[in-house]
Amino acid sequence: MAENNIGLPVEPILSVLCLLVLLLFIGLLVLWIKLGKLRKQYKKLMNGAGDVNVEQLLVNMQHQLDEQHVLQGDMSERLSNVSQSIKRMKSKVGIHRYNAFSDMGSQLSFTVAILDEYEDGILITGIHSRQDTYIYAKPVEKGDSPYSLSPEEKEAITLTLGQK
Repeated sequence: MAENNIGLPVEPILSVLCLLVLLLFIGLLVLWIKLGKLRKQYKKLMNGAGDVNVEQLLVNMQHQLDEQHVLQGDMSERLSNVSQSIKRMKSKVGIHRYNAFSDMGSQLSFTVAILDEYEDGILITGIHSRQDTYIYAKPVEKGDSPYSLSPEEKEAITLTLGQK
């Protein structure tokens, strides 16, 4: 039996090293087979097993997602426009009934304020007396009118301020 420089026999060390190389070779072979199977599964997944191509499916989904983002932006813009339009709608109404003359027995006179979110709109006042009824209209801008307002007209505007 041959010995090395430190006095150990070479054959058992060589046998152990050969066995270790053989085990490493077997491990490499097992990993190579598993890699081949994974490669086949990957190709099958990406190319599709039949009519389904996953890569094309993902590209189509991304395209649809991009279209959805564009549509969402359009819908946001439309919603903003509708919101602005709604603020300009005359949706606040205040009605104040009163007795314009002391000799009349009931509250037959009235003022109607029709305003939007910006307190722009119109006042309609009807004053009822024994002989006649007079109707007046006044523009309203930012809660006030360029014409003088009676206390009843101011009250009708005030009634609209608490409305949303």
